[in-house]
Amino acid sequence: MEQKAHAKWTGDLRSGNGTVRLGSGLLETPYTFKTRFEGAPGTNPEELLGAAHAACFTMALGALLTKAGHTPTSIESTAVVHLNKVGEGFSITGIDLTTRGTVPGSSEAEFRKLAEDAKATCIVSRALAAVPMTVCTRPESASTPMCAFMPKYHCLPFLTWCISGSRSPP
Repeated sequence: MEQKAHAKWTGDLRSGNGTVRLGSGLLETPYTFKTRFEGAPGTNPEELLGAAHAACFTMALGALLTKAGHTPTSIESTAVVHLNKVGEGFSITGIDLTTRGTVPGSSEAEFRKLAEDAKATCIVSRALAAVPMTVCTRPESASTPMCAFMPKYHCLPFLTWCISGSRSPP
């Protein structure tokens, strides 16, 4: 199985522009230096990578929950991709996955364990194995803000489902 995407760039790095198109044709969008490095409105490769990672992780978690006998009513995940200057260039220095779900019959501990398993085994996570990642979970009914990075074993009480990697906080 192969999935394709196409990108085109015209001009120099700072003032040029490009387009990215999915092989399915369902998305074609422009991107520029400003959308990638300066926070201008629009997309960028890291945002697309985050979308792919969130989708893959969420599907993997759903499969693991179902295999454990708990078909999810819904699961929502967000991936925050950290792009930072490292030395003379830029690098993806981490990805924080935050997930919440409505999963009848699943305990907090089981959901947490299966989310960690999904982080380790989803196809995109495996492809990005060199990038530090965290995953944080919470029940659907929680009203607390979605978490970002929490050092391993140092979650705040309301973030008891936080599972973190070894990346140091920014």
